[in-house]
Amino acid sequence: MSAASIRPYCVRPCTVVVCRGCCCGNVRKYPAIDHRWQLDRLCAAAADSGGRLAVRTSDCLGPCGQANVMVIQPSSDGRRRGGRSTWIGWAMDDACTDDILAWVAAGGPGIAEPPATLALQLVRPQRAARSGGRRRA
Repeated sequence: MSAASIRPYCVRPCTVVVCRGCCCGNVRKYPAIDHRWQLDRLCAAAADSGGRLAVRTSDCLGPCGQANVMVIQPSSDGRRRGGRSTWIGWAMDDACTDDILAWVAAGGPGIAEPPATLALQLVRPQRAARSGGRRRA
């Protein structure tokens, strides 16, 4: 096997999945929150991260009563160190966004502990969200 045929090792960055479904990011439900600014801020941080942060949006992550919801997915290194996806609820203000960005800059799940204030906002994913929306018979 030649060196050219070997696929390079895939390094996945820490990823922030931002819910923008029926409740999260809804200006009618939360008119005092600048949801676009929050997403723009996260995307700007990803652009400045040198590939260490990615941002995605999702239509609905599930725990609508705890909107806005974000999921912080570990990087490849964080996953190897035991990090798992971490669900954050009530992620609407600048302080929470600051905490998320600081945690990701420090390495995110598996590498660094979340800030204490962010740890208070951890939520459990709903069963349907964890299973991709499929229900068991």
